[in-house]
Amino acid sequence: MSLPTRTVRIPALGIDFDVLVGDAIIGPSIERGSWADHETALFRAHLEPGVRVLDLGANIGWFSVQAVLAGAHVDAFEPVPEIAEVCERNVARAMQRGTGRCTVHRVAAGAERGKAKIALHQRNFGDNRVLEAHSTRPSDMSVAREIEIEIAPVDEFVRGPLRFAKIDTQGSEWLALQGMREALAASPSMALLLEFWPYALRGAAPRQLLDFLVEAGFVLGKATEAPYPMSVERILRQTSRRDPVKGGIDLYGTRGRPFHALGLGPRLHGFVRSLKED
Repeated sequence: MSLPTRTVRIPALGIDFDVLVGDAIIGPSIERGSWADHETALFRAHLEPGVRVLDLGANIGWFSVQAVLAGAHVDAFEPVPEIAEVCERNVARAMQRGTGRCTVHRVAAGAERGKAKIALHQRNFGDNRVLEAHSTRPSDMSVAREIEIEIAPVDEFVRGPLRFAKIDTQGSEWLALQGMREALAASPSMALLLEFWPYALRGAAPRQLLDFLVEAGFVLGKATEAPYPMSVERILRQTSRRDPVKGGIDLYGTRGRPFHALGLGPRLHGFVRSLKED
């Protein structure tokens, strides 16, 4: 079954891009010309021809397309078949224009091989959540449709070194990280974007996930227009003040690469912000 789509022109990318009809969040933003501007800027700042990129929770392919146009080699993971189909069309257009390449894997990134149910949000087509076995769907997704999907570790498909990993899997971030330990070990110089959403996190406590990344050598901060390094305590403190159901914080991290990748202006802005925020 295919989902209805609408094709829009993205002048900044120089290609047509398919969005999902009826989506309340990602689609309308892309139709206006962009999506996740701060995250996209950080992502692009670390790309160059020939590097390897992971896009976990690729959805319709916004980040994968950026990487292909920059000449990177991308492995995109999108478990919902109808959405993966749209992603494949978008990256195919990007490969006609850019020098990079992309393989779309129609599986969810997890700690081990298996199958699971995923709940599909009725309006926010980027909020599709893998369900624990024998569990009920989250209360905020009471009317979501469910389908069965495949789960597999990233390490079955990808070998490092990675330059960038974008991990936005609606609560499955910890499990995705556990299934890519070999790729991480082979990537001493890399950056990442990760959705940190304690409300939906599966498989670990929020602090455990942050400690894992810090112990692996990552410097972490919020993915903003002016990021600054943050301690685990500071991230947890700021996250705790947000509405838990509506979302957490998009994190940005680096190891073996400069944290400040956007230039002097954003670096100074981030320093000032670090003095003002709790």
